[in-house]
Amino acid sequence: MATGSTVLDANAFNPATAAGLDPETADLARRRAALLGPAYRLFYKQPVHVVRGEGARLFDPQGNAYLDVYNNVASVGHCNPRVVAAVQQQVAQLNTHTRYLHGAILDYAEQLLATLPPPLDRAMFMCTGSEANDLAVRVAQAYTHHKGVIITREAYHGNTDLVSGLSPALGAAQPLGDGVRTVPAPDAYRLEPGQDLGRVFAGHVQAAIDSLASDGLGVAALLVDSAFSSDGVHPDPAGFLAPAVAAVRAAGGVLIADEVQPGFTRTGATFWGFMRHGLVPELVTMGKPMGNGIPISALVAQAEVLDAFATKLPYFNTFGGNPVSIAAAQAVLDEIQQTGLQRHVCEVGAEFLRALRDVAGRYDVIGDVRGAGLYLGVEIVQPGGGKLPDAARALAIVDGLRARRVLTSVCGAGGNVLKLRPPLVFGLPEMDWFMTEFEAVLQGLA
Repeated sequence: MATGSTVLDANAFNPATAAGLDPETADLARRRAALLGPAYRLFYKQPVHVVRGEGARLFDPQGNAYLDVYNNVASVGHCNPRVVAAVQQQVAQLNTHTRYLHGAILDYAEQLLATLPPPLDRAMFMCTGSEANDLAVRVAQAYTHHKGVIITREAYHGNTDLVSGLSPALGAAQPLGDGVRTVPAPDAYRLEPGQDLGRVFAGHVQAAIDSLASDGLGVAALLVDSAFSSDGVHPDPAGFLAPAVAAVRAAGGVLIADEVQPGFTRTGATFWGFMRHGLVPELVTMGKPMGNGIPISALVAQAEVLDAFATKLPYFNTFGGNPVSIAAAQAVLDEIQQTGLQRHVCEVGAEFLRALRDVAGRYDVIGDVRGAGLYLGVEIVQPGGGKLPDAARALAIVDGLRARRVLTSVCGAGGNVLKLRPPLVFGLPEMDWFMTEFEAVLQGLA
C-alpha cells in the first residue's frame, strides 16, 4: 500500500509541466525549484500563489479568496490582530535568548501549565515540534534507562535526525531509527465485529514491547499523536488509548503525548487531545499552532522525569522562548481563552461532522467520516463496500476542491483520507462554503 507521503508526492507540482498556470505563478514555481532544490514540495499539481491571509481565508495576487481547510499553524486565524499587535510591540522592544531574565516567559509558562493536569509542572521552550519531540525522546531514555520507542506505522514526529527515524510518514526512503518499533494505527473503521479497539491496540503495543525486550533494548516511550493524525485521523472512541499506555508503564516506559496537531483545543471538548483518553502523560510536546506561525514549541514534563536528564545535561536553544515568540504564544493562548474559541470549536465541529455524514449517506465512495472538534477525516474508498482505499479518487477530490479555491489534503497509509483541519476560527459560513464545493466535486466525479 502506498504511504501518504508517496501519494502526496504524486500530486505535487512538477515545474517541467507548468501549463495552465498564469505566467507569474509559473515563473515563481520554476525559480523556487531552481533555487531551493528538490526536497521542497509544493501542494497541488497547480500550485497556489498566496499573498495575504485573514481568518480562514487566503488570497492570491488577483484578490481571489481561497478557503483554508488545512492550516493548523495559523490556529487563531491568519493575521490574527491580537497576535500581530503583540509581535509588533515586542519586536520593537527586545528580542534575545533565555540566558537573561525576562518575565514574559515565566508568565506564559504559568498560564500554559495551568491548562495541563498535575503533575505536569515544568516547561522548556524550543522553535519547532521536531525539536520538542527530539528532546522528549532523549528525556524519556534518560529517565527509563531504556532505548526503545514505539510509534504507529504512518506517524510523523518531525525532521531532526532522531525523530526522522520516528516518522515513517516521510516515506520508504526514510529508515526507522535503531530501537524503533511500529504498530498498526488504531483504525476503528476496520475493526472486526465484537472487537474492542483499546484491547486490539494494546495487543499490538505489547507485541512491540516484547520485541524490544527480546533485543535487550527495553521500552523508553510510547510516542503518539492522540488524534493519530498522519495515520488517517483516528481520535475515537475516547479512552481507547489507556490500556496501551498501561502496558508501556508496566514495562518501565513512559507516554510522550505529541500534541503538535491535536493540542490547543483542536479536538474541541478538551484543551489537549490526550485528555480525551483520561490520561496524564509523563511528557507532552507542542508546536505549530502555539505561536500562530511564529516559531515556538515546548516540552512540558513531570519534574521527576525531566530531572533525570536536566540535572546531568544542560539544554540551550538560542531562539527557543525568545521574547517575540513568547509574545505570539501568549497572544494565542489569550485569544483561545478570552474569546470562547474552545466552545466555538465544539459547536462548529459537531455541525461539520453532521454535515459530512449526511453527504456520506449519498455517496458510497465515502466509507467513513470521523473526528473530534475541528479535526476531521473523510475516508475515500472504492465503491462496492469493501473498505478498500481509493487514493486516486481522494486526490481527484483534493484537486477538484483546489480548482474551486478550497484547500485541503490527504493523510493515512493509503493516502485516501481527506484531512480537514482548518484554523480554529473556521465558522458555519466557511463550513457551508466547503460543503457546497465538496458535494459539487463529488457529483462531478460521479
